[in-house]
Amino acid sequence: MPDDSRNTETRPSPDALLDRAEREARGRLRIFLGAAPGVGKTYEMLMSGRARLADGMDVVIGVVETHGRQETQVLVDGYEVIPRRRVEYKGRMLDEMDIDAILARRPALVLVDELAHTNAPGSRHPKRYLDVQEILTHGIDVYTTLNIQHVESLNDVVAQITRVRVRETVPDSVIDQADDIEIIDLTPDDLIKRLEEGKVYIPSTAQRAIENYFSPGNLTALRELALRRTAQRVDEQLLIHMQAHAIPGPWAAGERVLVCVDARPGGAARVRYARRLADRLRAPWTALHVDTPRSAAMSEEDKDRLATLLRLAEQLGAEVTTIPGQNVAQDIVRHATANNFTHIVIGRPTRSRWRELIEGSLTYDLIRNAGDISVHVISGNERNAEATSRTVKAADEQWQFEIWPYLKATAYVVGSLAFALLLHQFLDVRNLAIIFLIGVLTSAVTGGLWPALYACLISAIAFNYFFLEPRYTLTIQDPESIVALAVFLVVAVIASNLTARVQRQAVAARSRARATEDIYLFSKKLAGAGTLDDVLWATAFQIASMLKLRVVLLLPENGSITVKAGYPPDDTLAEADIAAARWAWEHDRAAGRGADTLPGAKRLYLP
Repeated sequence: MPDDSRNTETRPSPDALLDRAEREARGRLRIFLGAAPGVGKTYEMLMSGRARLADGMDVVIGVVETHGRQETQVLVDGYEVIPRRRVEYKGRMLDEMDIDAILARRPALVLVDELAHTNAPGSRHPKRYLDVQEILTHGIDVYTTLNIQHVESLNDVVAQITRVRVRETVPDSVIDQADDIEIIDLTPDDLIKRLEEGKVYIPSTAQRAIENYFSPGNLTALRELALRRTAQRVDEQLLIHMQAHAIPGPWAAGERVLVCVDARPGGAARVRYARRLADRLRAPWTALHVDTPRSAAMSEEDKDRLATLLRLAEQLGAEVTTIPGQNVAQDIVRHATANNFTHIVIGRPTRSRWRELIEGSLTYDLIRNAGDISVHVISGNERNAEATSRTVKAADEQWQFEIWPYLKATAYVVGSLAFALLLHQFLDVRNLAIIFLIGVLTSAVTGGLWPALYACLISAIAFNYFFLEPRYTLTIQDPESIVALAVFLVVAVIASNLTARVQRQAVAARSRARATEDIYLFSKKLAGAGTLDDVLWATAFQIASMLKLRVVLLLPENGSITVKAGYPPDDTLAEADIAAARWAWEHDRAAGRGADTLPGAKRLYLP
């Protein structure tokens, strides 16, 4: 029978459709990205603009800096140039792009040079990229230029490479909004030759630039940064396209790594392996945890271990994602195919053989359903971690034995037996099996799968002992009775399994309904809040009620942080707690219980 678990999501992603709708309402942004000044970004932008002019498009120049380069100035001729706005600053007249004139002219395409430029004080926006965003909101397409050293997330990397700290930066979100990124690539030798010929800077300045910023090593590193950042954006565009058109993945146009994280020992080894794999493949990677109804029954030790693993993955550079689910294997594959992951990293099974026979194997199910996705099964043996002190038996500690569900299952079977004894004179013996089946199903609803299986066993024994000939023995003489008993066992096991699964799904549905209701009530409280104190109190109360925890909210005030709200209202913090909270705020990192800093504290402080 063909497996169709990978085809359960055939509809386009709502987020991808929303992103596409928003882009259709805006103008299109094309960024000409270069590794360094002088590679020819402005030249290529003007050439592309001329091609659009030849196609009959209405194209104007908003601002272009020729820097005295003759070949660039020649390309400007023939364009309509929007006059710049004159701004006086400290006795000097500065020329800035006139947004209002561009919006009034309303061309189809405007060329804007130097996206990272800082506008003169008094301008509508402090940065030129904000001017560009306003133009885009009016449905006007924009071509613009940018050097890789101006990308905000790469600022520290560029400073380390070139020993020059770039002050003018553009947020990565602007690049993520680009519809097209065209990399303007030039080899280091060719760029240095242009510098020596005076085509970038005047000769005296050019020589100093070659000796410092424009050294071959620096240019090679900057070139790699530009290529990798462009590839990252292209990969994101591919993913959006696949989600918007409901295309099942993976498309191995680029490698992506997904590591599955749970509370089992050995998870740190999986996370570190995934990081090494991502480094070898030069690929982005994500740590995924599937939150099932069973997650609510995890012990505090397991919850702390899971939080530690997710924090480790985040520290190593992973994107951490948690999704709700029922069937872990199918949920992992569904997430992987929807997000175009090409590699999945999971742990080796730690369940005992008999539990795998009854409950199934996550590893086997994942490999069977993964299709074209490569699955890496990691042993998770860690010499210096908790895995060495845990055996397979200890790994099963999540499955904690509780006597009460089994006592209830016994009571249900005894009740079914009593009812069957009352009716056995009026009903055929095979019909009495249905009465026992009711007890099994009741055990599944109230206690889950294992008490239901226990009820199956003792129901079969009671059914045989009291009703199958010879009665009051465990011997079965009639072959038909053997078949009847076997059928009863099979039906009871299947029914109890299905009932237990439906019960878990019902619990999960109630949990989601409660969460939705809590969010709705919280939004109503926020809408009715008239002051900051009301907002803080509502926030503290909602967090405390949803997480069943004591909550304290702190805000910065006069260079420090103070308690502003909490639930219970009389909850306070000691000086040591205030110090830990202040450290978390000043360093923008979690501190306290379960964190790397001050892990012995009673609370966890999140900035």
